[in-house]
Amino acid sequence: MYHDPALATAARVPLRPASAVSHGVGLAGLAGLVAWLVVTIHYRMDGPYAALVGVAACGVPMVLWSLLVDRVHRNPSTGIDWHAPRAWSASLDVSLTKLAGLWLTWAGIALIYATGRFYGEMPFAFAMWCLTAAAPALFVLSIPYVLWLDRHLADPRDGAWHLGAWLLGTGTADVAQIQAHLRAWAVKAFFLAFMLAIVPGGFGEFVAMDPRAALADPVRLANWLITFMFVVDVAFATVGYLLTMRPLDAHIRSANPFMAAWTAALICYPPFIMMDDGRPFDYRPGTADWTHWMQGHPLLLAITGAVLVALTGIYAWATVAFGLRFSNLTNRGVLTHGPYAWSRHPAYLAKNLFWWISTIPLLSTGSLVDAARATILLGVVSGIYYWRAKTEERHLREDPAYRDYDAWIEAHGAVPRFLRWARGSSSPRA
Repeated sequence: MYHDPALATAARVPLRPASAVSHGVGLAGLAGLVAWLVVTIHYRMDGPYAALVGVAACGVPMVLWSLLVDRVHRNPSTGIDWHAPRAWSASLDVSLTKLAGLWLTWAGIALIYATGRFYGEMPFAFAMWCLTAAAPALFVLSIPYVLWLDRHLADPRDGAWHLGAWLLGTGTADVAQIQAHLRAWAVKAFFLAFMLAIVPGGFGEFVAMDPRAALADPVRLANWLITFMFVVDVAFATVGYLLTMRPLDAHIRSANPFMAAWTAALICYPPFIMMDDGRPFDYRPGTADWTHWMQGHPLLLAITGAVLVALTGIYAWATVAFGLRFSNLTNRGVLTHGPYAWSRHPAYLAKNLFWWISTIPLLSTGSLVDAARATILLGVVSGIYYWRAKTEERHLREDPAYRDYDAWIEAHGAVPRFLRWARGSSSPRA
């Protein structure tokens, strides 16, 4: 991964890494998803299978655009050399060792899924059904895929190979490589199950709502559009976790090695989530949403609804900007475009502003104590997301491309510039 040094000094043009995601791939995925949503709304297909087709309708156009238009398989960052393939015989032993390591990884993930009681309950049971149905095909297809890819990889002895070498005792295994491999698959296993579990819910809710009824009521319209944004976010994120593949230049470069980063991320997701109903950071008791406090004031309802739709739109846009590469706790290539030209963490910023505006914790249906408690706890939740952001930056700064981006966004990004203005500071931090 490299940068054009001239871009680093450009006043208003963000840095663009050689392997950056193009705008076209996100638009292709969005177009495919919207086309499918139009069909499902017309025919009232709001079930889980239609939701899965929606993920495919999002992912397939992105794959085609990436390969046929952006030609990402030619990027140096893939680690693939298409011009000098090895002989089958020269790479066969490496591939078989790698397959052993890969299958051992999958077996470990399956054991974790089978052991975790919550994976057998809805909505995770749906994710387990999807993964169980796909497992035989993945097992079979992994053989020709690994055999083919290893002929072209510059260095086929990756973490899976080292794990296989440890298992079979056929080579010197690098513990650091094995740990990096297991961290990457831990990210994929944890978050892919979560994303598949939530795919049907939002999709079904969006499709089931009558668009004509939504257009007649600003509150319903706002909620319908917010649900649409979350459908987009979930579809793109699910595709991202599914397609961590080198030929798409969407592989995991590195998974976050810091325990603080894992802690900050995992407490935001089930089963470890700390913000859910009845959990320690549940700020909702004693509160009501924005429609409760603004009922009878149609203009305020319309304005607030529009703001919440815009914030959710930024949140979804931040996911769309990743194209095929969305993932928590990983570096899959540095983004510099879309909302990431404004802020390092546009999704976290938009999400937290949404919660503060939609909840209005200072207002309570109970007592002043309830209002104070809700405000403090929502402040803690926002603090956790600040912590997540900082732990992610710590990991990403190991990449020179991110350090270049970090310097650029600090000097030219809209959010850092606003924060400097608010602090009365005229120059970026050193």
